[in-house]
Amino acid sequence: MHGERPGFQGMSDDSLAWLGTAPIPAAPYHDPAWFELEREAVFRRAWLQLGHVCELPDSGSFIRREIEAFNVSLLIVRGRDGEIRAFHNVCTHRGTQLVEEESGRRSTFSCPYHRWSFGTDGALLAAPDFDRFFIDKADCALPRVALDICGGLIFVHLGTPDKGLRDDLGPYATMLDGFPAAQATTFSEYVYEIDANWKLTYDNFQENYHLRFIHPRSGAPAVGEDNPFGYPVKMGFHGPHRTQTIWTNPDPAPKPVQAQSFGRAARFAMTDGTAGPHSRDYLALFPNFFILGSPAQPFSHTVWPIDARRSRGVIRLYWKGEDDCASRRYAREYAMASARDIHAEDRDVIEAGQRGLNSGALKHIHFQAQEALCRHLFTAVDERVQAYRADLAGTAPRPVSRAEAMA
Repeated sequence: MHGERPGFQGMSDDSLAWLGTAPIPAAPYHDPAWFELEREAVFRRAWLQLGHVCELPDSGSFIRREIEAFNVSLLIVRGRDGEIRAFHNVCTHRGTQLVEEESGRRSTFSCPYHRWSFGTDGALLAAPDFDRFFIDKADCALPRVALDICGGLIFVHLGTPDKGLRDDLGPYATMLDGFPAAQATTFSEYVYEIDANWKLTYDNFQENYHLRFIHPRSGAPAVGEDNPFGYPVKMGFHGPHRTQTIWTNPDPAPKPVQAQSFGRAARFAMTDGTAGPHSRDYLALFPNFFILGSPAQPFSHTVWPIDARRSRGVIRLYWKGEDDCASRRYAREYAMASARDIHAEDRDVIEAGQRGLNSGALKHIHFQAQEALCRHLFTAVDERVQAYRADLAGTAPRPVSRAEAMA
């Protein structure tokens, strides 16, 4: 590794060379035509993280989720049998959306237009004067969407999945089971919109190269004299997914309020049993979700595309148990406040990057070796877009030469 002091041992540039070193095309970060390809090639063909089992504690509990890039509204319900299912939030009579509330509990779901009623398993139960439709109720069930769960987290697939979620995640499924979110019973949430492409937004949170410049105070624990750029200790890759272990500054000199609040959170995590083996691990699941294993700040972040130049982020901190004392409440509130403060420092510079890319002045952007997770995401997206293009053309994708990639 170049420019690092002997006290820090991280990933060598050579160990990451398999990802390539060529400049990356800039158009996929702002071009509407490329975004349309991503919608179908990536987001319709991947497992997407949408919620947590703690949101559906009882039979009839439901949450509604909007996937704006597809104009899709989903109804996720815990049935009488305890199974969690996902359906399109659309009455099979004439398409009226069944639910407007973000969450709640119902024994049935009735269309406000003509009162077709559906059970928590999606079956049509009753419809006024139904015998005049000359169809079977069994053929009018709510359209179902593939759903799977790992580590307490709910994922859906808008297409026909080639493999189940755990098979797709491979060894990262077991890793996710060991994160604090797997035991969570509640959470704090922060939602934001940003004028930036989803990849540009996401990339900001999977590289530490910017920490010393954008977060000179809030990012202090992740940088230090031996590792001034906060590079990770190690990285790992499985298919389109990736992980890194975050370096810890042995002498971070945090502010007293930081030490007090995160120290309390860590102690509660030990008591609650949520302090596992992944306290410094960051897990990025393709395409748009990442989560930290820190018991003091059990943080997840999903970046949803809206269009080629806008995205929406959902930040959550998952907790086990309610706020049963002032100290626990204080630690949790501080953890969320600090997450929002750090994100506020990122927001302007991400949007400034998007404005620069929108100009079309750049044909390529550049990732250095220690921005390997950013390069890996781009490569995973590009591979799926090229395969989708080949499917449309009825041909097999062919290797692209370095000269073509640079053109």
